Amino acid sequence: MQITVMGSGGVGGYFGARLAAAGNDVTFVARGAHLEAMRKHGLRLDSEIGNLHLNPVKVVASAAEIPSADAIIFAVKMRDTESAAQSLRALASKGATIFTFQNGVDSAVRIGKVLGPGSVVEGAARIASHIPEPGVIEQNSNFAILEFGEADGKASARTSAFHAACIGAGIAATLSGNISRTIWAKFAMLAPVSGMTALTRGPIGPVRANAKSRALLQATVEEAVALGVALETGLVAEDAARTMKLIDGLPGDMMASMCHDLLAGKPIEIEGLSGAVARLAREQGVPAPTHAFIAAALAPFTDGRPQV
Repeated sequence: MQITVMGSGGVGGYFGARLAAAGNDVTFVARGAHLEAMRKHGLRLDSEIGNLHLNPVKVVASAAEIPSADAIIFAVKMRDTESAAQSLRALASKGATIFTFQNGVDSAVRIGKVLGPGSVVEGAARIASHIPEPGVIEQNSNFAILEFGEADGKASARTSAFHAACIGAGIAATLSGNISRTIWAKFAMLAPVSGMTALTRGPIGPVRANAKSRALLQATVEEAVALGVALETGLVAEDAARTMKLIDGLPGDMMASMCHDLLAGKPIEIEGLSGAVARLAREQGVPAPTHAFIAAALAPFTDGRPQV
């Protein structure tokens, strides 16, 4: 299968490498030091599931350099959504399907406005991974999961083909029969974990273990689930308890990618996570004071480390 990876970080880099190692024709789109390191030394996965070193690796600076693709793993940061989608116009016009695994809940809508909604398949990636140094993806948990599916819940030729490629690469991939619920179930965990680990500048373990910070974590989960229920996404009130159970099962040393980005002085996705919960909750008349507080507290770091 011809696969383009748009955004070769913790999500795109990891799953793209697994697909390439299984014999698929994978081309990565990267930039800066990460691009140069991949060109010189390949792409290395330091993973609890199994280490991997791809060398050489097909990597380019722009999607315009790629003649064709069957599937595009779309995993850029949320702030780059529209510009990245624009760069895929030629590939999409030739029939490539964009499988989006971005964070947040509006990825498919934003990409669809650029490339047409029929070009996009929504998905959710569940993985704890980041770039510790250029050319390296570190994955520090025993799970790395992809879920994706058509809006009508039915398997299609394009989702079935990509699913088969994932399974052939040893990826835990599932075709979702209710992609709205899938996206929001992830969001109801990701927004709280991202917000709380970034706010505390540390891993989830101490947040869970301290009674006061755990109460904040619980509140963020309940607010996100209540919003999903109000928006009729497929979530139900009982998902709050299920989400807390999932969070309690995460490795204690896990930090969300937003926390890693914050500590590295990079821009963070707060506006698409706790910021999105706070904004959508205001529109729906649903209380979300904890997410509003987190979004406000982290606002100075939206564009990276503030200048003083």
